[in-house]
Amino acid sequence: MNYQDAVNYCLSRPETTQDYPFGPDAAVFKVRGKMFALLGTCGPSGKELGIEFADCDFLNLKCDPDEAFMLRDIFPEVLPAYHMSKKHWISVVLKESMPTNETERLIDRSYSLVVKGLKKAERAQLELHYSAEELYR
Repeated sequence: MNYQDAVNYCLSRPETTQDYPFGPDAAVFKVRGKMFALLGTCGPSGKELGIEFADCDFLNLKCDPDEAFMLRDIFPEVLPAYHMSKKHWISVVLKESMPTNETERLIDRSYSLVVKGLKKAERAQLELHYSAEELYR
């Protein structure tokens, strides 16, 4: 998955908006005003995620802490989130070695965790307009 694929996939989720609250280098994707993904690019020094990921794009995604721990053991492209809670967020480096279907699954999982955390009234409105399959993949 590349940068534009990540943008397109995030925006394909119901009622997703894209914003740049941290400046032009960090695209933030939200549902009902709550962030579920941040898309950025490592600089040439790789100081954000490590030198091996210099000049790579990455996604910060919400993740269950136990799942995050397992993912980091399986995929070298999955790291504790850059500039976010290391317990509840992960960074996924968008390299060819990271399977696209797994990156999509992690985006879906992040989205559904955020939807589940919305206020009951907001979640109910979404559930009236979208199927459980669309919201909770």
